[in-house]
Amino acid sequence: MNTANKLTMLRVALIPVYLVLWYLDFPGNNYAALAVFVIASLTDLLDGYIARHYNQITDFGKFMDPLADKVLVITSMICFCSMGQFPAWALVIVMAREFAVSGLRLVAVDNGRVIAAGWSGKVKTASTMVCLCVLHFPISVLLWWVCVIVIAGTTLYSGIEYFVLNRDVLNWNK
Repeated sequence: MNTANKLTMLRVALIPVYLVLWYLDFPGNNYAALAVFVIASLTDLLDGYIARHYNQITDFGKFMDPLADKVLVITSMICFCSMGQFPAWALVIVMAREFAVSGLRLVAVDNGRVIAAGWSGKVKTASTMVCLCVLHFPISVLLWWVCVIVIAGTTLYSGIEYFVLNRDVLNWNK
């Protein structure tokens, strides 16, 4: 297993640690969970850089890296949602987009085509991770709404873009 894949697996391993810290009741648990979330998020940047820079791109990494990102982000949103600190409708938008894009990719693969991650998807992931970090702090209602709108907006935009740019994959006559 190469370094990029090890970093991806570290991100996966940090998800239950984040969850446990989130729900443990001790002073500063929120900030401990935040620290783990930040470390996990940074492994996403680092493993992508290492994979491209040192030619460590693998099929495992192509599959597991975006899956690790999705599980990390959705886990955090569910935690916030369970505490009434994140709207369920925004979580549904994120989950629906992830299922829809994954489905589109499966159809594309079935047709012998691979849909690479686009820039809007990378912007969506990065801005979502930053906003989720911000939500760990006591913030104003205005900043809270900005974070929710950024998460929902970038998610919707990137999902729509994936389907518009790859609409030829969906052959309605087959």
